[in-house]
Amino acid sequence: MITAIKIPVIPKKIRLIDALLNQRGIQAVIQRENYSVDVASKNDLDFIVDCQLKMALETEGIELNPETVMQGVKYIFTHPDRGFYVISRNQQQQPAAVLLVLKEWSDWRNGDVWWIHSVYVSAEYRRKRLFTKMFRFLEKLAQDNNIRGLRLYVEKSNQPAQRAYSALGMRKDRYDLFEKMFVNY
Repeated sequence: MITAIKIPVIPKKIRLIDALLNQRGIQAVIQRENYSVDVASKNDLDFIVDCQLKMALETEGIELNPETVMQGVKYIFTHPDRGFYVISRNQQQQPAAVLLVLKEWSDWRNGDVWWIHSVYVSAEYRRKRLFTKMFRFLEKLAQDNNIRGLRLYVEKSNQPAQRAYSALGMRKDRYDLFEKMFVNY
């Protein structure tokens, strides 16, 4: 009897999982879900706003004003010189994850550095390496456009995210972040 099992896997582990299942008499049909990554469009506005609202609540316990967030997301689409969103979609082309890229001029490097902000992966798509796919897409896009580098900041206590960023070749820098905000959320 052949049993098909859908298992989300990391590519390096495919042979190991297959071997272990074969030892138990189970022939596995391992299907990897395919996700696409691209620059988001205005059609993704509602998904992006929803992600920002969920992220603020999940990560910081903050309930943002939906209208303020809607206006903030719209702003990026009407001012592409400030930044853009990158989105990942499942096989059915439903949005699964998003991140925001903001542009910063570096006079030391005579070019732009892109800051990665507002990374959010919908709950049902977590642990599927979507951020890795999005980062690799962004990394190639940056290199193709003569961008000087990628940066992001991460909550100091978020060790899993820090490990993920390190695994992608990012490193901690010597700077600490200071801020003085003039408006609340």
